[in-house]
Amino acid sequence: MDGSASSPTGQSPWTPFESRRRARDEKREAVLRTAVALFLEQGYHGTTLNHVAERLNITKPALYNYFRSKDEILYECWAIGAERVDERIDEIAAAGGTGLQKLRKLIIGYAETMTTDYGKSLVRFDVRDLTEHNRKIVRLAKKKIDRAFRDYIGQGIKDGSVRPCDVKLSAFAIAGALNWIGHWYQPSGALEADAIAGEFAIRLTEGLAIKSTRKKADKPPVRKRKSRGDLR
Repeated sequence: MDGSASSPTGQSPWTPFESRRRARDEKREAVLRTAVALFLEQGYHGTTLNHVAERLNITKPALYNYFRSKDEILYECWAIGAERVDERIDEIAAAGGTGLQKLRKLIIGYAETMTTDYGKSLVRFDVRDLTEHNRKIVRLAKKKIDRAFRDYIGQGIKDGSVRPCDVKLSAFAIAGALNWIGHWYQPSGALEADAIAGEFAIRLTEGLAIKSTRKKADKPPVRKRKSRGDLR
């Protein structure tokens, strides 16, 4: 005998590495989802790791298998929100289009992100609660988002889809309105997230968009539904 152990079915009693890693990732994600929900409900300082552990029905020491501190959890929540915005910026850059089209796409993507818990992390929490290293990362990421808004407005002015304006001030106004979504949006509200995002894309660019100069006569005639009298 070689002294090796085997299960009655001939299979190894150990979980395959990929399955263990996937299970760990899922548990880590569960910690983040639970923590960010509590941070938003009770405030960052009003939430302890004990609160997170209790809601997950695990012990506080078990949390340390995934995160070393509460501020590390906060940073990870923020990073997920920022990553989602970054992905939208990359998609917009790859798709092309006028400056106005890119601006509206970014507004939609950013607004939709603001309706999620991770998106709310970008505006609801104080960057001073992070470590100095993570604060620097946060500031650089915010500058990238601001730069995207400014670049699209600037491109729109150059290609004629956006009226000449103060690019910096316009970008601040748009971002400020979008950031506020993270404070008031409720999933149980009257409008779905995508409907809100679409409305904001139009409302926030109405004063910037250059209207089409096409004559009314060029538009196809409006087809009205015929009444019974007309049919007779």
